[in-house]
Amino acid sequence: MENRESTSAFGRTGEAEAAAFLELEGWRILARNFRAGQGEIDIVAARGDTLVFVEVKKWTRNGPGDLLDSIGRAKTRRIIETSKIFLAKYRQYRGKHIRYDVLFLPSKGEPQRYEGAFDETI
Repeated sequence: MENRESTSAFGRTGEAEAAAFLELEGWRILARNFRAGQGEIDIVAARGDTLVFVEVKKWTRNGPGDLLDSIGRAKTRRIIETSKIFLAKYRQYRGKHIRYDVLFLPSKGEPQRYEGAFDETI
């Protein structure tokens, strides 16, 4: 149980770092840990006419090469389906350009964002 708590705290810390990083870039954080149905979206943010759904990965051992392998087809499908629920609930964002990003927070170095890491064609 203790290990599980430390893992979730580690994840929350990463999401807080990611939100701060996005805010510095001018993004407005609309939601964190948005849950609906079977899915969860770590961060939903808006800037200009773009709405971005962000999956945050904070890893200490694995590198970016392992990142996309960790986000498989089932995970991306859940994120996309959850984003549709978000848009149905918050209709004011429906006219925005939608993008799905992955934000990698390595243990050392700068955050790395993969803009448009996946889309509905997956």
